[in-house]
Amino acid sequence: MKLLHIDSSILGAGSVSRTLSAAIVAAQQAQNPGLQVSYRDLAAQPVGHLSGAHLAAGQGVVPEDAALAADIADGAAVLDAFLAADIVVVGAPMYNFSISTQLKAWIDRLAIAGRTFRYTENGPEGLAGGKTVIIASSRGGFYGEGTPAAFLDHQETYLKGVFNFFGITDVRFIRAEGVALGDEQRTKSVEGAQAQIERLAA
Repeated sequence: MKLLHIDSSILGAGSVSRTLSAAIVAAQQAQNPGLQVSYRDLAAQPVGHLSGAHLAAGQGVVPEDAALAADIADGAAVLDAFLAADIVVVGAPMYNFSISTQLKAWIDRLAIAGRTFRYTENGPEGLAGGKTVIIASSRGGFYGEGTPAAFLDHQETYLKGVFNFFGITDVRFIRAEGVALGDEQRTKSVEGAQAQIERLAA
């Protein structure tokens, strides 16, 4: 089995989502001996944001710029790694009610018609099913269902929606909320998320 581990926080060692994603991967390794793990830190090794030149290349225009050609090749490798994975673990902090720009750029390289989805006469059809996506979600406040700020959650709702669009129905969230509301709440939230990870691996 293959596991793809993605981190997207810009906070380095102080990141809650990085702590949780690493714990999820460790739990999966303990549960699946021989698991092959590949890793990409999107803060340290970002995927370029899409441009008109990228779209033109997708239509068959050969890029003349060497840096663009290298970026397009990197995007193709990102997509191949995603499609090859049986399990995808994503560290996804909430930034300004959504995901980081680094994570969005990575997702934009996955959303390729004919590879992860296609349009049919009956509507869109996902082509990347059969894998599990586990998302380590961290939030400074509280945005879960039933909270006053739930309508501002464009992080988990987006991630579930886009992976479902790709045909992936097994999308799981390990969540730590309220991590910006003081040390006591941060510790409580992280411990709760760690307990979720233990149950996930059981």
